[in-house]
Amino acid sequence: MTNYSLKINNKTYSFDVVPDTPLLWVLRDALKLYGTKYGCGIAQCGACTVHIDGLPMRSCSVTIESVKNKSITTIEGLSIKNDHPVQLAWEAEDVPQCGYCQSGQIMTATALLNRIPNPTDDDINRAMKGNICRCGTYSRIRNAIKAAAKNMKP
Repeated sequence: MTNYSLKINNKTYSFDVVPDTPLLWVLRDALKLYGTKYGCGIAQCGACTVHIDGLPMRSCSVTIESVKNKSITTIEGLSIKNDHPVQLAWEAEDVPQCGYCQSGQIMTATALLNRIPNPTDDDINRAMKGNICRCGTYSRIRNAIKAAAKNMKP
């Protein structure tokens, strides 16, 4: 066991884990941040996407050792009242069905909009292609990203 101190959602947490522990286990089991979902466990579905230093990453496949000294944001840290423009657009466009993939989808979409404020359909398709929605809400996801892009403009 090694003691780690991580900055997650602008708070610093300390815990003892083995270095190859996946970040997802720490988020869900140690910190009880259940918004980040376990999907496939092999970084293929995107349900566990979080931001690491602002980049969307699969928390099931990054080790705690690899994220020390980095800033981590989960869906819980995106906004205090769930009123981030992407979250509001998700609700307005009625995106969620079963909802299981939604936190990963929202985290990936937010990272896209932070990088490309006015994305094209191709930009959206490239950014979101690794996030799988078993309910098939892809057209609503695209509409929500475009709506959020309009609302995020200064």
